Amino acid sequence: MNFSDAAKALNIAQSSLSQQIKQLEDELDVPLFYRSSHSIRLTEAGEEMLPFAMRTIHDAETCENRIHDLRKLQTGVLNIGVTHSFSPILTESVISYMKMYPHIKLKVIYKPMNELMDLLAKRDLDFVLAFRPTQPVADVESHILFQDRLSAVVSTFHPLASKNKVTLAELQDYELALPSKGLQARNAFDSLVTSSDDFRIHIELNEVNILLKLIRQTRLVTVLAEDSIYNEKDVKAIPLDVPQNDMVGCVHILKDTYHKNSMKEFIRMLGESLAVKKRQNSWI
Repeated sequence: MNFSDAAKALNIAQSSLSQQIKQLEDELDVPLFYRSSHSIRLTEAGEEMLPFAMRTIHDAETCENRIHDLRKLQTGVLNIGVTHSFSPILTESVISYMKMYPHIKLKVIYKPMNELMDLLAKRDLDFVLAFRPTQPVADVESHILFQDRLSAVVSTFHPLASKNKVTLAELQDYELALPSKGLQARNAFDSLVTSSDDFRIHIELNEVNILLKLIRQTRLVTVLAEDSIYNEKDVKAIPLDVPQNDMVGCVHILKDTYHKNSMKEFIRMLGESLAVKKRQNSWI
């Protein structure tokens, strides 16, 4: 809703953009925008045309993606969305993929799952790595990679470190450093407890690496998926002793849309990686 900002985004002069829109309005014989000295907004005709314009853009991008794939993965961009808990799982596959397909540019974005799903719906991401959401997401397929468990994470010198399981009652005896509300591990924890007010929450963080640094250096306890500490030193994950303590690691993709060969190949390599296979067989 700003001609100047739109022109900058398109890397063209504002006068050129205005002229093109005016030509389109002349061709259709209807105004698409209400214009004033302070703002612009879509007319009824503009609102009607918008979804068709978006579909045209997506069709053009699909055409471009197909041509890239015909070049046998010698060019293109792969956009990956990842929650912080999946960082240890992703690294191995990224390194292998870069070696095998050096001309494919990888763009990896770390955000909370809800934000990643919004980007996926807008097609700004090709797929998302995250735990399965508590409620299905419209137009998204979730394919299982591995099973995981919600766990209390402590330093190796913490009193709980010697235990094989931890009850929620035992957690109430310690100060907690929890992931921020909205992050998947926190959502899972909140769904298991009657009220988070029953616990001594000393700090909340939306950055897992800082959270783990705090755990290493204090007697604080956090709650994360067990595999969030894969290859992390001086911390231990003790599964929570509660029913329905499952967290399912998934690849999330859009339904009924074109999927890049570069995406399919990355997911194949991810499924065959040691990091994922270790988690798939952790119950044996």
